[in-house]
Amino acid sequence: MTRRSCAIYATGIVCAHLLIVGIALVVAQVFQTMIHSRLKKEITLTEKSQVFEGWKNPPPPVYMEYYFFNVTNPEVFLAGGKASLKQIGPYTYREYRPRENITFLENGTKVFALNPKTFVFVPEKSAGDPTVDIIRTVNIPFVVVMDQLNSYSFFLRTLVSMYMNSLGVEVFMTRTVHEVLWGFKDPILTKVHSLKPDVDEYFGLMWKKNGTHEGEFVFHTGEENYMDYGKIDTWDGLREMSWWSSNQSNMINGTDGAVFHPLINRNELLYIFAADLCRSIHLAYVKDVEVKGIQAYRFAPPSDVLMSPKDNPTNEGFCVPAGDCLGTGVLKVSVCRQGAPIVVSFPHFYQAEDAYINAFEGLNPNKEEHETYLDLQPTTGVPIRACKRAQLNIILKRVPGFPKTKHLNETIFPIMFVNETATIDDDSANQMRTLLLIVTLVSNFPLLIVGMGIILLLVLVVLFCRNRQKKNDVKRIDFTEAFHSFTTAKDETAYTQVSDKPDEPSATQATQPSRNGSYIAMSPVEAQKC
Repeated sequence: MTRRSCAIYATGIVCAHLLIVGIALVVAQVFQTMIHSRLKKEITLTEKSQVFEGWKNPPPPVYMEYYFFNVTNPEVFLAGGKASLKQIGPYTYREYRPRENITFLENGTKVFALNPKTFVFVPEKSAGDPTVDIIRTVNIPFVVVMDQLNSYSFFLRTLVSMYMNSLGVEVFMTRTVHEVLWGFKDPILTKVHSLKPDVDEYFGLMWKKNGTHEGEFVFHTGEENYMDYGKIDTWDGLREMSWWSSNQSNMINGTDGAVFHPLINRNELLYIFAADLCRSIHLAYVKDVEVKGIQAYRFAPPSDVLMSPKDNPTNEGFCVPAGDCLGTGVLKVSVCRQGAPIVVSFPHFYQAEDAYINAFEGLNPNKEEHETYLDLQPTTGVPIRACKRAQLNIILKRVPGFPKTKHLNETIFPIMFVNETATIDDDSANQMRTLLLIVTLVSNFPLLIVGMGIILLLVLVVLFCRNRQKKNDVKRIDFTEAFHSFTTAKDETAYTQVSDKPDEPSATQATQPSRNGSYIAMSPVEAQKC
């Protein structure tokens, strides 16, 4: 056996083994199963876990952008006309949200934590100075007091209205952005505080929320089941709420939005418990996106989250009292806001009924600026980019005994909206890309083996063809040499041409018997050259 033949046989054997092993590993998904099993064990909220530190101190910077609706024609609105709104902002604050008082429970299967939030103003990302810029908006303390008195006698409401007039209190107030956001001493609340000390005399949309937390959380670590990773077990000691009118609506589902289980697929719904909305919401897959070179799935709340119970009966539980429901796109949260007539929605009433939008001038809802979404890396479940957008509204309506409201129709009036954003930082993005590259290489290692087998198969075909061609060339050379020797040899025997004319019979031929047809005679003659 020649060296070439040995190479061909060796290549064929290696090629066959690579193809068989590679295809078997691809079909069995051995490496992919191994990677998934490792991810399920590693991504847990335990002190030894690599993701624990990121959960304890989230590295991506979180920014809170506050936008306000400035009322430009309050007199027209109070006379029964349409209010004109002008959006101002953003006023941006950096949000710091470390986990504190972390305590592991039940053999490490659960973890207790507080999540205090601190806000620091960022001038370079803001449209103005909140301590200087002045806005005109609804006087929320006035509306809350008026709403609370709605069930009392007409005489008492009239007396309170006269007292408010003596203080110069109006339906709309003019304050700085900082006062509306972080608090000011309100004259109405000051009087109420003197009668009921448990009522705070200061009012602000974020009053006492800087440096405080939203409640005590107990999370599942994912040690028992990776699908429970980061899910809320209890909030303020509750496994379910009590203020909504159905068991399903009172459920505390999902995570707090900071982490999600690994190996996310496009067909599942993700649940988030939003303490500021007093409920859980679900997010559905929208599309594939790329953030800083990292592939991610975008999830967003579908339209049925705030859909009217007429169109989505599962939302009937959010009507309190039962049957007292609003339209599509808004949610009344008075039950968890101490009775204040507060309504939440998406900014500019995005995904809400046209009636809410057309009640004002200056609203322009659109998906790009007003949609809430979450971009998740599906393998690890890590949020890569997030935009949480919510609008705060208040119900304004006619209240007998308060003459200033006599021309008002019931209106859900926008106050402000917030855009909470976070994007993975560059260092974390580099680490994520490296991790995903390793996962991809290991998961696709069987395909690499199959690819090597295919390459060797092509090499085998080339070697076989070249070997076959060489053998044919050798045979052709031998035939040529033989033919050349044959043509150059001297042969004294030649053929004579058959004459077309009959020869005269010779004496010898005359004595031979006659034959039918012609024949060829061979005679020794000198060889002729071609």
